[in-house]
Parts: sequence; C-alpha cells; structure tokens
Amino acid sequence: MVLEQNQQGIVLRVRLTPNSSCCKINGVFDDTNGDQWLKICVVSVPEKGKANKELFKFLAKELHLPKTEMKILSGELDRYKKILMPISEDMIRNWLKGYGI
Repeated sequence: MVLEQNQQGIVLRVRLTPNSSCCKINGVFDDTNGDQWLKICVVSVPEKGKANKELFKFLAKELHLPKTEMKILSGELDRYKKILMPISEDMIRNWLKGYGI
C-alpha cells in the first residue's frame, strides 16, 4: 500500500513525474525494496520547487485539504517523496479506491 502511519498522521508515498503532458494519478510503482509508491504526473518542471508546488495543489484539490497542512517528510529534491497529510486513513483509502488503487 502507498500509505504508512506515523505518530504525526498518514504518510503518502509518491513517485513524482514532472514535465508530463497533464497532471494525473498514473497507478502504483513497486520499487526494488517492495515498497509501493503512488505515481503522480505533473506538468511543471522540477526546478525551484515548481513540481512540488503543483503536486501539493493537485493533492489539496483532490483531497479537499489546505496545502499548508501537507508537509514533505523526505524527498524534497527527489522524485520519491513521503508526504505527511492531516487526513484519516479511511478517507485516503476511499479516495484511492476511486482510482482503482
């Protein structure tokens, strides 16, 4: 699953693809360690935080969350990101089900 729980809340594992033709969820990626990452494509380029900003905007719109309440725990300069979200596990699982994940 692309989710993990820590003391602060739910952490979403994302594999970000910048420079895409559109902003969308593109399935799940399994890495060599067996971890699953939610593949999200964004149009922005990966410079000066533009791709991260678009990712937060996309997630905020999809999950009806304020952008300011999401936080990158790891991967700010990497395509593999762990994002802390103030959301219940049930709510995010239902959102993922809508994408067949």
